[in-house]
Amino acid sequence: MRSPAASIRALLLVATVAGCAGGPPYPEPDVMEVTLPIASDQVKTAVADVLTQGGYRVDQDDAGNLTTGMRQEIRSPWNGLLRWRFGVGKSRVEARVVPQDDSTTRLRLQVFHRGKDGLFDSWEEAETPLPQSAANEIRLIKNALRLL
Repeated sequence: MRSPAASIRALLLVATVAGCAGGPPYPEPDVMEVTLPIASDQVKTAVADVLTQGGYRVDQDDAGNLTTGMRQEIRSPWNGLLRWRFGVGKSRVEARVVPQDDSTTRLRLQVFHRGKDGLFDSWEEAETPLPQSAANEIRLIKNALRLL
């Protein structure tokens, strides 16, 4: 039979190791997928316009993909320093526009957001703030297409 002290030590060891085993949980991907009753060219234009107005630089390829760089937080020469070091969050967007037929388009939009807590912390995957969320971007796109 074991002594109670040995059992307690074993239990504390297991609890300590189990408590340190995992890292912080990653947030769920911020993805929205919708079908719009609009031609794909109009959807691509609306997506590019909304993202540009939101502070993103939009790149478009022939396959229907729209990608952005990191969002411009402030319009000044200090924006790069803010995004690189001092900022608490930065985001970018990938959108896929797929025509279903002449008047229907499938849009998949994903927002990637990274954040940090302080000046000397490293960037980590974080939950997207509401103004840059995929749901809000879809709402703005629908509004630009006059679907709301």
